[in-house]
Amino acid sequence: MAAFRLAQALTTFVLCGAALLVPASAASAAVSSTAAGTVGTAASSTEAAVRTDVDDFSYATWDAHYEIGLDAEGRARMHVTESLTARFPDEDQNKGIVRGLPTSYENAWLDVRVLSVTDENGQSMPFETDEDDGLLFVLTGDDDYVQGLTTYVIEYEMRDVILAADTGVDEFYWDLLPLDSTQPIESFRADIALDDTLADHLTGDARCYIGYSGSTEECPLTTDGATFAVEADGLSAGEGVTVAIGFDQGTATQPSARQPNPVTDTIPAVAALAALGVSAAGWFAVSAFTRSRRQATGIVIAQYDVPDTLPPLLAAAIVPKAKDAIPAEIVHLAVRGALRIEEGSAVVQPRLRRIPDGRGPDQLDAEALDALFADADAEGIAELPATSESFAARMKALAQSGTDAAASRGLTTKARSRAAVLLQWIAIALVLAGFGLGLWGIISGRVTALPAFIAICIGTFLVLFSSFYAFARHTVLTPEGAREHEYLMGVKEFIRVAEADRLQMLQSYSGAERRQDGTANVIVVYERLLPYAMLFGMEDEWGSVLENVYAFEQRGATWIGDPSAPFLRAQLAAFAVSSHAAASYSAPSASSSSSGGGSFGGGFSGGGGGGGFSGGR
Repeated sequence: MAAFRLAQALTTFVLCGAALLVPASAASAAVSSTAAGTVGTAASSTEAAVRTDVDDFSYATWDAHYEIGLDAEGRARMHVTESLTARFPDEDQNKGIVRGLPTSYENAWLDVRVLSVTDENGQSMPFETDEDDGLLFVLTGDDDYVQGLTTYVIEYEMRDVILAADTGVDEFYWDLLPLDSTQPIESFRADIALDDTLADHLTGDARCYIGYSGSTEECPLTTDGATFAVEADGLSAGEGVTVAIGFDQGTATQPSARQPNPVTDTIPAVAALAALGVSAAGWFAVSAFTRSRRQATGIVIAQYDVPDTLPPLLAAAIVPKAKDAIPAEIVHLAVRGALRIEEGSAVVQPRLRRIPDGRGPDQLDAEALDALFADADAEGIAELPATSESFAARMKALAQSGTDAAASRGLTTKARSRAAVLLQWIAIALVLAGFGLGLWGIISGRVTALPAFIAICIGTFLVLFSSFYAFARHTVLTPEGAREHEYLMGVKEFIRVAEADRLQMLQSYSGAERRQDGTANVIVVYERLLPYAMLFGMEDEWGSVLENVYAFEQRGATWIGDPSAPFLRAQLAAFAVSSHAAASYSAPSASSSSSGGGSFGGGFSGGGGGGGFSGGR
């Protein structure tokens, strides 16, 4: 049985993983399919309609003989012989019966063993077993149909069927019939024979309950001291018979599974939660690691110009969560005089006009011009298509070139977070320890360990999945990249500060001399910062600033739309949306019980162990 429990535990582990990897609908379908297969439901709709009638029969007699004793360890063992005579219809409906036996009782496995299935003459009958939903199913018969009266003698064994009740006694509190059966029983009889040791420890209290689940109606239970007997006739489908026989406290040794054991029942679940917490901390460690690599001096000084060596394509690879790198690069080329953004054709798509002899200051700018005007006409005009797979592919490659350039120029590198790696190893150690304890609990027969084991196996999958991120080499800034990042943050600060502060910087001697031409032309400076405002998501604010400057200088933007149009932000917004949509376009791709107490009275039908299931096949 230890091997069986190990297989069951591993199956649970696999199912936990499958539940994380497949859609809920697919998992539900798989479970339904398994349950249907257990009771022999066919796949086709025609046969399924026939199979729905396999439970439409009755039992002429149901006779059961129980032999209960204590083994060398003092634990209760029960040998059962059930003789069930089914009354099948005189037509091809049934191939046998299905008897379901419970596999656990009050947190302990019953170690059920089916010894044989014979007919009334002792001749072996074909059968197979399957387990599902806490029941061991005995499926009798083969592919041949059976009709009329047919007897099945099922012999099986169980252990730990006597429970230490809360009332201070030990009890054999057992459901002798399945209460979810759809077959009526014309005649029922059960005999319960106790060995001498158990007979010597009888308290004299014994009860029998009959009826549907929850019924407190009592039935006669006869005894001659060591043997108890109960009979009933005309039981309707779903009616049960339950007996409760009391013994002195401590008569039967209880399995360890019925004793609280936090090591197997609680610690695995706690380990799963702890491991997930530590693993989550590893993700935060990666985030902290990447943030720490963005600092060079830790001081951000407002900057009003950007070096030619930091075009928007490259800056986007340095600035976290940079927005709209492609539109920003186009605006950068426009304000640098390499192209002009114009109104497009009747479909209102912007178009780009290449300026003769215009070029960007960086190699990435030259690559951007080549990519943007790859389909230009003879006049050097290129439309920004609303939907173009080839254009989107070129823009994607262009954005990637900025990322590649950041690495080749020594601004970014790949590195692991040592803290994240350490935390992830701790998380893995926790889930492995918890998994081992949970597995031990399952193998040792603790039903109460199952929820914790499910929790730890889910935690194991999540932690192992998280390892791909924690152990990965992440893109971080080099010391040189961190200096450039701080510079760009200074540009962002300049865009953010008040107008008076900006003008004061531009008018200062130290500020003006930073420009290569020795001047501080406000329009030129503000225009050249617009692409970076777009990267920072501040284009609306900066567009408003530019509009005010154009109005003050009594001129409009010469690089976008109609030079006389005063509403730069509206034109810019329309362009940014169109160019971003065009660059992002890609073609569509083609395409799962009770704790005892019944022997004193106050019990009820269905209140004990046993019962199980009965149906047709």
